[in-house]
Amino acid sequence: MKTLVTYSSRTGNTQMVAKAIHSVFPPDAQLCPVEEAPAPETFDYLAIGFWVDKGLPDELAKCYMSTVRNKRVGLFGTLGAWPDSDHARQCMEHAVKTMEDNGNTVTCTFLCMGKVDPKLLEMMQNMPGAAERHAMTPERKARLEEGMKHPDAADLERARMTFSNACEG
Repeated sequence: MKTLVTYSSRTGNTQMVAKAIHSVFPPDAQLCPVEEAPAPETFDYLAIGFWVDKGLPDELAKCYMSTVRNKRVGLFGTLGAWPDSDHARQCMEHAVKTMEDNGNTVTCTFLCMGKVDPKLLEMMQNMPGAAERHAMTPERKARLEEGMKHPDAADLERARMTFSNACEG
């Protein structure tokens, strides 16, 4: 089975998860950033990674995802929110729906926390309405500090476990 693990990564978080996932596939599975990803038609299974941007997969990942049709896929991502939050669930639901709308079968999904690019935080603080939407509350500060510790070894092991049987069947 010809397999591709491809990802978009801004801070290295999603790349770390992609490498962990890649390790559970056969040695001939390809691993590359979405900017270098081959056409999806040539693969039997694709694991596609993204970082969450405004509740959606980032633009580079979305562009590649839009080219994938009638394939078996797994989705993984990183975000600056709690991975078990409603926000995280909605982010992944949107990504899954996008893939299913293109006739794909999503076999598994994985999200974990990751550090947020400081430049992105600065940009968010300068947006109109930032005082209300992106205020640096104690809760937000704690979440961002926790995100700096991720992906950690436990996150990477969960990613490997999630994808360990993803392309079978």
